[in-house]
Amino acid sequence: MMIWRRNLFLTAAVLACATVVCAQETPIPQLTPGTDRKPHPPAQAAGPTAPQMIDLRVPKGTPLQVVLADEVRLKQVGQPIRARIVEPVFAFDHIVVPVGSEVDGKVTEIGKISGKERTMSALNADFTPVRKVQVEFTELVLADGRHIPMQTSVGPGSGQVLRFVTSPEDKKKKGLKDEAAQKTEQAKEQAKQRWDQALQQVKAPGKLRRAERYVQAQLPVHPQYIPAGTMYFAELQAPLDFGTEPMTPQMAETIGTSLPAGAMVHARLMTPLSSATSRQGEAVEAVVSQPLFEGKQLLLPQGSLLKGAVLQVQPARMMKKNGQLRITFRQLVPPEGIQQKVEATLAGVQAGKAGNVKLDAEGGAEATNPKSRYLSTALSLALAAASTRVDHDGDGSTPGARAAGGVNGFKLVGLAMGVLVHSRPFGYTMGAYGAGRSLYSHFIARGTDVVFPRDTAMEIALATRVENPPAPGKPAGGAGN
Repeated sequence: MMIWRRNLFLTAAVLACATVVCAQETPIPQLTPGTDRKPHPPAQAAGPTAPQMIDLRVPKGTPLQVVLADEVRLKQVGQPIRARIVEPVFAFDHIVVPVGSEVDGKVTEIGKISGKERTMSALNADFTPVRKVQVEFTELVLADGRHIPMQTSVGPGSGQVLRFVTSPEDKKKKGLKDEAAQKTEQAKEQAKQRWDQALQQVKAPGKLRRAERYVQAQLPVHPQYIPAGTMYFAELQAPLDFGTEPMTPQMAETIGTSLPAGAMVHARLMTPLSSATSRQGEAVEAVVSQPLFEGKQLLLPQGSLLKGAVLQVQPARMMKKNGQLRITFRQLVPPEGIQQKVEATLAGVQAGKAGNVKLDAEGGAEATNPKSRYLSTALSLALAAASTRVDHDGDGSTPGARAAGGVNGFKLVGLAMGVLVHSRPFGYTMGAYGAGRSLYSHFIARGTDVVFPRDTAMEIALATRVENPPAPGKPAGGAGN
C-alpha cells in the first residue's frame, strides 16, 4: 500500500513540473497599439516579364525556288550560273528573302550518254543528244547588297520550265456566289498575278530567238542550252539566320484562331506525289510557306503543317489515258499550336509545261494531251502518203518521195539516205515507220501521269470545319456525327 501511494505521489510531481516548464516556454501574445506597430514591408511588385523572342531563321531543308533569268549555253563543269528568287521566303511573319533576290551557283555535273541513247540519237540525225545537268547554288545576294553564303542541294523535279495552274470556277456556284467563294476567286487571281509578276524578271526569248533555237536543234551537231525560265528547288543544307523579333500579345492572341471563310494559304508539298505510284489513302503533308494575315493580324505563321491524304488516284493507261490525282487536307497544326480540323481544296499548283496538268473545280488534277498531236500525226501521214508517189513512167519512185519517207523516219539522216538510195521499198518503209511511230506515240501509247515533286508550290483554299454538337444522350464521336 505504501509503495502504491509513493508511485502516485511521484507521478503527480512529474506532471506538475512538466506543466510549469510548458507554461514558461509558451509565449503569451501581446497586442501592441496600432500607432506603435511597425508596418509590414510592402510586397515587391513583379518586374516586367521579358517578352518571348521568335527566331527569324530559315531552317535546314527549306527550298528556295529560283529561276534562270537568262538562257545558259552549257560549256563545262564549274561554269557559273545566276538565278533569281521567284517565291518569297518567310521566317514566321517576316519576308527575309524577297522575290527578285539573286542567287549565284555553278554547274557541278554534266551527265553521260549511254551507247544505246547515242545510237538512237545518231539514227535520228542528232549527234549531240541532250545531257542531264546538275547545278548547285552557293551564295544569296540581297537587294541591300548583303552576300550570304549558303549550302544547297537541288531537289528532284528541278530543271524544268513550270507554269502556275488554277482551278476553274465552280459552275454550280456561278451566278450565286457567297462571300467565301468570292474571296477564294480573288485570292486565286491574286496568286496568278503574283506568279506572272515574278516571272517578268525572266528574259523570255522572242519569236526569232525561238525559231533560231528550233533550227539549231534539228542540226546533227548543235550546242545545248538551259532555257530561261528553268526552275530549280534549291534546298538549304544549313539554316539561314536573320535575327529575332518579340512575340507581342496581339500576335499570341490571334494565332490559332478560327480561319476566316475563303482563306487562301500558300504551301509547299512535303510528300512527292505521282498518279503512277501513289495509293488511295496515302498520307500527304504540306507546310505553310507564307503567313496568313487578316488585315494586320497574324492568323497563321509560316511553318504551320497541313495533314491530309490521297483521296482519289488513277494511273495513266494505254490508248493515251492520262493519270488523275486528287488530294485533301483535313488537319492544320500551327507551330507549337493546337491542331485544328479544316476543309481544304487545291486551288492552284505549279506544274511542268510538258505535263499539261489541269485542275477541276474541286481541286482534282489531271494530265491532258497537247492539241499539237493532231497536227504532228497529220504531217506524218502526209509524208507517208508522199513516199508512195512514183515517177511519170510508173516504174520507180521519185527522189522527192524517197526523201519524204526518209525524213518521216529519221529526219536528216533519212532525208539524205532517201535521196541517195534509189529504192522504192526504202521510201515506203521509212514513210510507214514514221507514220506508225507518230500514231503510236500520240494515240496508242501509255498516257501521261500527274507528277507533283517535293517542294511543289500550292495554293490551298482553307476553312475551319465546325463540328456538329452531339445529340442529347449521345456521346461525342458516336453514330450520327
